[in-house]
Amino acid sequence: MANTKNVTKTPSGRIKYRGETFAGYNKPKRTPGAKKKSAVLAKKGSEIKLVRFGDSSMSIKKDQPKNRKSFRARHKCDTAKDKFSARYWSCKAW
Repeated sequence: MANTKNVTKTPSGRIKYRGETFAGYNKPKRTPGAKKKSAVLAKKGSEIKLVRFGDSSMSIKKDQPKNRKSFRARHKCDTAKDKFSARYWSCKAW
């Protein structure tokens, strides 16, 4: 697990980690052209982890109540508590 020493701040206040820039910790961003739809630089205490989540070929239809309910039940979103898991971030997007 990496820690905050592996991160550099740009003059604009953004965070750079492994060649990618992020608006801040725990703030998801879209990743066009990548295998996954989104990425987030998750932080718990002084530990950080780059988490990628979401199928890039699928669209989110969270405005449809049946789809939203089915997704949240299938992924057990009520119990998703670990910020270092893709399930947590995917559920948060829904």
